[in-house]
Amino acid sequence: MELAYPPFETKDEQGNPTGVSVDFAKAFGEHVGREVVIENISWDGLIPAVQTQQVDFVVSSMTIKEERLEKVDFSKPYAKALLAMLVKKDSDIQSMKDFDQPGRSIAVKIGSSGHMYAQNNLQSAEIIALPDESACVTEVTQGKADGFIYDQLTIYRNNKEHPDTTRAIFIPFQDVEYWGVAVKKGNEELLNQMNGFIDEFYADGGFDRITEKYLKEEKEVFDELGFEWFFSDLNEQ
Repeated sequence: MELAYPPFETKDEQGNPTGVSVDFAKAFGEHVGREVVIENISWDGLIPAVQTQQVDFVVSSMTIKEERLEKVDFSKPYAKALLAMLVKKDSDIQSMKDFDQPGRSIAVKIGSSGHMYAQNNLQSAEIIALPDESACVTEVTQGKADGFIYDQLTIYRNNKEHPDTTRAIFIPFQDVEYWGVAVKKGNEELLNQMNGFIDEFYADGGFDRITEKYLKEEKEVFDELGFEWFFSDLNEQ
């Protein structure tokens, strides 16, 4: 995983891996009776790491996409998310349609769902692809980009951190996306183990526990705003 997306994948004050995905991965290790070692790999290196067997699986808030399915297999969905936009406080942008105009620019994290969305849907706006989330936010706060596309939780957290310079737009502009665990193509044994674990983790309240541990405040806000929560029961997917 890439330890650059708190509170899902990050480091504690001592530099140790921590977060939702870390707990999830370690719980899977307990499920199969194996120790899980967390490898911190840059986002664009995650899928190659699975393909070359540098790692056995990737759990890093990764959206299941057709482009990625050509390279790796994914588990059943364990979470879902929607994209949102962070714009300048005084911007007149109210929707994605407003964004996609000549002279507009939008920051995206390289390889993210926001990046893919922008490439596939924006015709007129300039796309500024940057290596990490913080760089994208800085582009907006400093007025170098008109906005930043990322998931709702990240946009909410960054707007809360920069209330004087940014505004969040949560109006849905794409379908719900699903997160899965990536494994090497053809590794049916590991895939079946992971799918069984996801079912069990839902059933025994595992996602409720990690929500309480890492995302209690955010869950309350999502409920108030009427947003679907990440860890709805997706066993029917």
